[in-house]
Amino acid sequence: MKRTMTLNLTEAEMNAVEQMCVQKGLSKIALVRQSLRLYKSVDERLSRGDKVFVENADKSEKAELLVL
Repeated sequence: MKRTMTLNLTEAEMNAVEQMCVQKGLSKIALVRQSLRLYKSVDERLSRGDKVFVENADKSEKAELLVL
């Protein structure tokens, strides 16, 4: 079962969504769904007390991801 939601964004937020859609080749709804799955995954790990890191491809740089 699908449900409908209306989302009001600022101009800057909508521009960011549209730019990411173009970069990723996704529709707006696909981007929102992918974002929700990512956020849920990160949130579950943080809730367990895990730390989440972002690592540079050449592994020379690593930073902890903080969710506010």
